[in-house]
Amino acid sequence: MKVLNLQFIVCFLIFIACKPAYKPTESLKEKYKGKFFIGTALNLSQIQQKNKEETTLILREFNSITAENIMKWALIHPKPNEYQFGPVDEFVNFGKQNNMFVIGHTLLWHQQVPSWVYQVSEEDTSLVDKETLYQRVKEHVDAVAGRYRGKIDGWDVLNEALEENGSLRNSAFLKIAGEEYIEKVFEYASLADPEAELYYNDYNMWKPEKRDGAIRLIQNLLDKGIKVDGIGMQGHWALHYPSPQQIEESIVKFSELGLKVMITELDITVLPNPWDIQGADLDETFDADAFMNPYTEGLPDSVSSKLEKRYEEIFQLFEKQSDKISRVTFWGVHDGVSWLNNWPARGRTNYPLLFDRNLQRKSVYEQILNQ
Repeated sequence: MKVLNLQFIVCFLIFIACKPAYKPTESLKEKYKGKFFIGTALNLSQIQQKNKEETTLILREFNSITAENIMKWALIHPKPNEYQFGPVDEFVNFGKQNNMFVIGHTLLWHQQVPSWVYQVSEEDTSLVDKETLYQRVKEHVDAVAGRYRGKIDGWDVLNEALEENGSLRNSAFLKIAGEEYIEKVFEYASLADPEAELYYNDYNMWKPEKRDGAIRLIQNLLDKGIKVDGIGMQGHWALHYPSPQQIEESIVKFSELGLKVMITELDITVLPNPWDIQGADLDETFDADAFMNPYTEGLPDSVSSKLEKRYEEIFQLFEKQSDKISRVTFWGVHDGVSWLNNWPARGRTNYPLLFDRNLQRKSVYEQILNQ
């Protein structure tokens, strides 16, 4: 009997020694803890936690959140004396209750801004004078940034103010006030929420001309003593562009300004783009057809492997430059809610993120996690 017990004990010890150690399922935020935040953009349904599985995924994988749409001027401040703070209150509370790094997006953008901001009236569509514009922008920034003072960790103060060649976008703001409007909005934001980080955010910042334009814009602000803490490089990229080298060059150049660098709005389109559109200009939209929407039944393995390789090389770069990068934010939680299903052609089936329409981890996720 003693011999049998001894044999049992020996076999049991061998079994325990050979069994792989249990390792809890690692998440994106755990993998990159201590290097940079992993963020995502939330839509209204996700903010209001209408889908428990989505909420579970968000809390498991991300430690930073950005408001995808609800803080844009047209939604939060549609009329001169009307503010829609309810959804934003929910967004901020969700982030703070879950110890997330919360991003306000965005205080000033030429898109999704009501015409009353820069026009004399509905009847008189001529542009207002500079003083009127500044008054309206300051009131907006004071109301929005002031309400969430101390609760928002970072603000996208100005969004997409540059053309592709690096010159300033010929927006209504520029027509009315010239380049000075950029100084004013950063000054207003700094006064309204002095502890928050303040960012400039734009797409195609991997292009040398646009990158250099951003550097000129930011350096001008810094030279005047105006607070700027970081720059957001939007990651609306494709399978074949930009190259890791192009991304890295811009990360390094921006960091030399003494700024934090963030990869914002990250997604990788896998669909045809015969128009050769790069970036995220909402004015560029087209009709979809069967050729433009080829993967309605699922992504072929050949394309999926390209997506894996693409994300793998990008995240290898992020790790290499992690001393310069403070945050990587995906533009959407899963494929089903990605804006790329409707841009630049509506009604397409795109696969640009790490989680599929059933909220399941894709093979590309595992590739990143295990590299």
